[in-house]
Amino acid sequence: MDWFDNHCHLTTGATRNSVLPADAVAEAAASGVTRLLTVGCTVADSAEAVGLASQFDSVWATAGVHPHDAKDGIAGLRQLFDHTTTGRLVAVGECGLDYHYSHSPHDVQAEVFAAQIQLAHELDLALVIHSRSAWEDTFAILDEQGVPARTVFHCFTGGLDEARMALDRDCHLSFSGIVTFPSAPELRQAAVLCPGDRLLVETDSPYLAPIPHRGKPNRPAWVPLVGEAIAAERGQPPAEIAESTWNNGQRLYRLP
Repeated sequence: MDWFDNHCHLTTGATRNSVLPADAVAEAAASGVTRLLTVGCTVADSAEAVGLASQFDSVWATAGVHPHDAKDGIAGLRQLFDHTTTGRLVAVGECGLDYHYSHSPHDVQAEVFAAQIQLAHELDLALVIHSRSAWEDTFAILDEQGVPARTVFHCFTGGLDEARMALDRDCHLSFSGIVTFPSAPELRQAAVLCPGDRLLVETDSPYLAPIPHRGKPNRPAWVPLVGEAIAAERGQPPAEIAESTWNNGQRLYRLP
């Protein structure tokens, strides 16, 4: 089985876990995780992610400004897309709204989110959304700006209602290690509801390690545990989840 970790933070992981990106990529490959998308959260982090992706055949990158960092603006973000010629930069984000922590003012988060939606439209790239405790406003801004044709809610944490609202807008849902937590039955219900051609898996490493590794720094090599948990809930063989999520990621990001 080949797995695709469609959302990880290799640059963050290198500093937070003292794990070199090359080691994380090699460990992932040994576990059958042969494609990774490393995600930018600030302009500087995005530039690092793009540079890292250019070093590995199995790694692609996004560039975006996380809602936590929206207060710092997005100056220089567009230039990353203009100056990247390797084809390793495949999406805008992660971007969106986070009212759980509110590290940036809500109006600033909304402005920066809207600007990145428009950038995805302009460049015809996938959009990677972070939404936490902000569903109503997230969908309102998406509807106002227009949902890009290729959009994914990363680390989806909603229930059936939120899943239906995202799917009604033709979005993909990406599930993280939270799906393995006993406290998340509504999330498992959403994973069962999600059509097979809209389903993705991720680690969001170094965060949200799945059981039995909960509490440890997460790593891309553990994305099969996420896929296996979803397979068990959906009554499918893990190989089917691996294949469908691989294919979905390939289409979503237009990978070769």
